[in-house]
Amino acid sequence: MRGTDLSAHKIAFDLTLALERVRKAVEPFPKAALFQLAEEGFTSVFEQLVACMISIRTFDEVTIRASHQLFETARTPQAVAKLSVDEIDALIHPCTFHRAKASQIRDIAITTCSEHGGKLPCDLDTLLQFRGVGPKCASLVLGIACDQPYIGVDIHVHRVVNRWGYVDTTTPEKTMSVLHEKLPKRYWIELNSLLVPFGKHICTGRAPRCSTCPVLEMCPRIGVTTHR
Repeated sequence: MRGTDLSAHKIAFDLTLALERVRKAVEPFPKAALFQLAEEGFTSVFEQLVACMISIRTFDEVTIRASHQLFETARTPQAVAKLSVDEIDALIHPCTFHRAKASQIRDIAITTCSEHGGKLPCDLDTLLQFRGVGPKCASLVLGIACDQPYIGVDIHVHRVVNRWGYVDTTTPEKTMSVLHEKLPKRYWIELNSLLVPFGKHICTGRAPRCSTCPVLEMCPRIGVTTHR
């Protein structure tokens, strides 16, 4: 359906209240892949980085399945480094760009063993030096595996905070930069875990489910023209 006045809302936007409501609303939904894997015990920097590599342009359910298949065979940098690209490719085959990712994952494992004593450090610059690792993955890994204050911004986080009017940006990278300046640090790690399921199931890219949104009364719905 199309709303008649999408800019109308009853109360001013309150980030703390919005996140409290989102936190409750996403409880029934599957967790974002890296947070789910962390709950299952895959909490090392290496495991989280590999899982994040697998997750790029891949659905969460596929990311979890492919990560499980790899980690059941080889979970440590030492074990992964012993596999060939073909062997890694076969294990992560369900994900997108699996061949390129297999090569990148093997490179990460080999470098971790040869340059970092078999254990990746909690260091942003180190993670960003790996081929295929961008700010989103590095930030998510450091937040989840190292409990360091970083913000992981993907398309869901970018879309939601712009619809809320909390930021006014054109790319996830620009959103990350603004959030680092504006978002209270206590929300930095948690934000991705909340807004990914919220963006997938409620504040969707096309025709968001505004009628069931817990933030509706304070959301200006910027850019929304069609909703449910």
